[in-house]
Amino acid sequence: MKILRYLLIFVPISIIGEFLHLSPTLMFVLAALAIIPLAGLMGEATEEIAFYSGPRIGGFLNATFGNATELIIAFFALKAGLFEVVKASLAGSVIGNILMVLGLSMLVGGIKYKSQSFNKKSIEVSSSMLLFAVIGLTVPAIFTHTVASDLLNTRYEGLSVIVAVIMFSIYLLSLYFSFYTHKDIYFVEHDEDAVSKWSLKKAITVLVGATVLIGIESELFVSAVEPMTQAVGLSEFFVGIILVPIIGNAAEHSTAIVMAYKNKMDVAVEIAIGSSLQIILFVTPVLIFLSLIFTPMSIVFNEFELVALLFAVFIANRVASDGESNWLEGVQLLAVYLIMAVSFFVL
Repeated sequence: MKILRYLLIFVPISIIGEFLHLSPTLMFVLAALAIIPLAGLMGEATEEIAFYSGPRIGGFLNATFGNATELIIAFFALKAGLFEVVKASLAGSVIGNILMVLGLSMLVGGIKYKSQSFNKKSIEVSSSMLLFAVIGLTVPAIFTHTVASDLLNTRYEGLSVIVAVIMFSIYLLSLYFSFYTHKDIYFVEHDEDAVSKWSLKKAITVLVGATVLIGIESELFVSAVEPMTQAVGLSEFFVGIILVPIIGNAAEHSTAIVMAYKNKMDVAVEIAIGSSLQIILFVTPVLIFLSLIFTPMSIVFNEFELVALLFAVFIANRVASDGESNWLEGVQLLAVYLIMAVSFFVL
């Protein structure tokens, strides 16, 4: 969205602020405000490249870069050893996409239209895979409570890597399923009159530049998390599960809401559920693999994260069951998200 471009002023401000040694709380805010428009630019550049690459490669690029900002922020948090923030941000992304983004999309679209329909078949496939993915995350958590503590440390790393390999393999198979063997299920009507606004060279340059700047801002952002939480009195868990997902996915969230307002509920629902699926099957395994370079991170989520994930995924499956949405369903999803957010804040 063009309005996000105005926030780009915070990119140089945050970098200057780092040299001036501003307070961690202010640096946290400045870096967050800088990341939001950069994520929007990355998404826009990816869409422009899709005009030149064709729908298949374009779809793959959109899927790959859809959560790139989240992945970059999590990587720097991983490097800093903030494992609980990383895992909370992953859980928070899924919860936020399904409850907040989908809820806002249904509410905004439902205010303009009495009811909206979406591709029931494709969403059912995605929501079913999402349920499988969450079950895959639940099993290691059960393992930690049933195995003796002296065996736990020796098996943690191996279990996490094995689960990550299985999930990543399913992610690759899902791409093959959606782009080749069952691409008819995912067919979306394209606007034939749409033309690219940028040249291919400009799109690639913007994509690379935005990625580099997000990397710089993410490092500033992550380095301010611990001192900021101590100064303000917030828990790192709340920052990870609520604030980081909102900051990292703000541009994508706004796109889903705009699509719903334009009565393109197919796109809005796919952004919410598809992005959640990619977080678990792609981003989580990649972070597990990357953690082996530094300190291995387990794939075990805490009880609060797992319960919230399970509730969110069951709701996603319920929403997909009829292929229609209205404003009241949006309000219900938002109410559940607010209840969870307040509970996490108190926790």
